Parts: sequence; C-alpha cells; structure tokens
Amino acid sequence: MLTAADLLAGSDNTHSVEVPEHLLTAAVEGARIVELRPLVLADVARLNKAARQDGELSSALMIQQALVDPKLTLDQVHGLPAGLVEFLVGEINRVSGLSLDADDITQLIQEPLTRAVFVLSQEFGWSPDRCAELTVGQVLLYIEMLGRGERP
Repeated sequence: MLTAADLLAGSDNTHSVEVPEHLLTAAVEGARIVELRPLVLADVARLNKAARQDGELSSALMIQQALVDPKLTLDQVHGLPAGLVEFLVGEINRVSGLSLDADDITQLIQEPLTRAVFVLSQEFGWSPDRCAELTVGQVLLYIEMLGRGERP
C-alpha cells in the first residue's frame, strides 16, 4: 500500500525543461533550461477560480506558481512572448499530470461509456455538464431507448 508520504513525494520534485531556441526573442548562450514544479491541488483550485474571472490571468498564474528557476513576478510573466507562454503552460500541464498524450486520448475515446455519452449529447443536444450528471444506469437506459427508436 502507498503511504501518504509516497503520494505527496511527487509534489516536491522539479523538472528541468529545455526551452526551444525559436521561442526566445534574444540569443541565449548555453543551456536554455527552466525548472518547473508540478502544480498541486491548491494551485489548481486557485487557477480555476482565476480562470472564471480572467483566462489570461490563469495562464500567467500557472507559470508564476510552477516556475521555480528562474522565479518571475506576475508582471514579468505578463511580459513573456505568447509562444513561450503557450510552451510553458503545456510543459506545466505535462509535469503536473494534467495532459493526455495521443494514446491516452484514443483509449478514452474508445471507452464504451465515453462513446455512449457522446451519442446522447449528439442526439439530444445535451451539454457535457448535463451528461456528466447522468448515472451509468441512465446512460444505458437512454442508449437502449435510442436503439429501439424511442426518444425520452
């Protein structure tokens, strides 16, 4: 069994990430490495709250929270080139376990429940939030009804 220490250990790790040269506006001699830490649940909660108010602020806060070296202020993050911001956000999502690779996406799309919810949303115009509220039993019932040519 995993211990609490085992589960929490990953949050202290940092990850060295090389920034592609084309994303830097000035020529840089030597390594183009930054140190990132994974986001923890408290960070994600703050980011979600910020995203409701301002999506750009969310990205800037994400970088400011996760960038260990060099440490930047929020104003400095706002001054970064857009391509560099996009790259850093992608890397932060990756080291935080918040992104999916192509194989993961393919596997999720092929899951029967995922396909069933997709069909329901298409057939009935339901939003993802509405579909997320359905129980597995309800999903199966609605799919069976569609198979019989019935509509709820």
